Amino acid sequence: MMHFLNWFRQTLVITRFSILTIPQRLGASVTAIFGIAGVVAVMIGVLSIAQGFRKTMMTAGDPDTVIVMRSGADSELTSILSKEETRIVADAPGILRVNGQPAASAELFVSVDLPKRSTGTDANVPIRGVGPAAFRIRQAVKIRVGRRFIPGRNEVIVGCASEGEFAGLGLGEQLNVNGDKWTIVGIFSSEGGLSESEIWTDTVSLQAAYQRQTSFQSVFVKLQSPESYQIFKNALTSDPRLNVKIVRETDYYAEQSRMLTNLITKLGSIVAVLMGIGAVFGALNTMYSAVSSRTREIATLRALGFGASPVIVSVLLESLVLALVGGAIGGGVAYYLFDGYRAATINWQTFSQVAFAFAVTPELLVQGAIYAIVIGFFGGLFPAIRSSRMQIAAALREL
Repeated sequence: MMHFLNWFRQTLVITRFSILTIPQRLGASVTAIFGIAGVVAVMIGVLSIAQGFRKTMMTAGDPDTVIVMRSGADSELTSILSKEETRIVADAPGILRVNGQPAASAELFVSVDLPKRSTGTDANVPIRGVGPAAFRIRQAVKIRVGRRFIPGRNEVIVGCASEGEFAGLGLGEQLNVNGDKWTIVGIFSSEGGLSESEIWTDTVSLQAAYQRQTSFQSVFVKLQSPESYQIFKNALTSDPRLNVKIVRETDYYAEQSRMLTNLITKLGSIVAVLMGIGAVFGALNTMYSAVSSRTREIATLRALGFGASPVIVSVLLESLVLALVGGAIGGGVAYYLFDGYRAATINWQTFSQVAFAFAVTPELLVQGAIYAIVIGFFGGLFPAIRSSRMQIAAALREL
């Protein structure tokens, strides 16, 4: 016990002295700090894109809402359902009924080309034809400005994310839908969900505009409870008149987000590793300089009876302190620059744009701090070992 206390006191004394003398090596220390800060800021910034996209997609999901599509379809874009099939779906058991009407919305999904406000380049913006029950199913959808569209008219309402990201979607403006002018009568929000990236209108009107007659692509259904899912699914999959795929809305949007999220995460990790290697070399240079400038000091301490391991620990702790400061700065910069920053990207399942906000989450900040610690550890490890192997007599001759 006494041996450990002595070791701890030696480590504390040397570490305290090391930290207090950092201003004497200010140039190299600042270089290491900002090198690590840059790595952490870039890593968090890139990964916040994936987090923001995933958050937008997952916010759209509701465990008691399901999507019915043609069997084999991986998205609404590749699905097609007849009017008779949508009627059979709406009559299935397990569906919530409001005033005797099933909470089932047969929907159509197309896109229109609109210029981005930031670049002026055209992008596919999704336009969704919805049934009367759509607002009962997606209760998060609220009209912020204007009113709902009137069925049968060439009117649309626009998600607030699309309205902010694309030109020509302001209240009262005219939208070109397959050659015809449709009036924007409302702007809506949906608690940050995917619907905010869409334009909504009446299904029947949209069918007429695109000559789809009585074809649909999906049916959104609100169940009596999440537990009603299996009853509903069994009823549809066992019906010989149907050839459909039933999936919970939460699972559907999780799958939709997986491809882009994984791609961004992998690319971000590769960039972070490459930049991290550079930061490690920067930290190595800083700590080697620190050890060189403290050669006589370390030799004197060793001659006075201080052990090698306290010296190693003190050099490592100094490196970790510099890394944590850099990580904190990088995390703060990333949060200030990226959190809430709005952008739009393509959803590769539907080939349409999704507007979303970058999300710098607490988990990402923790990841950034851990990565900074890893860089600091490896940046200080070899200089620490070198300091412990220093020949005391040779070092003292430098006095």
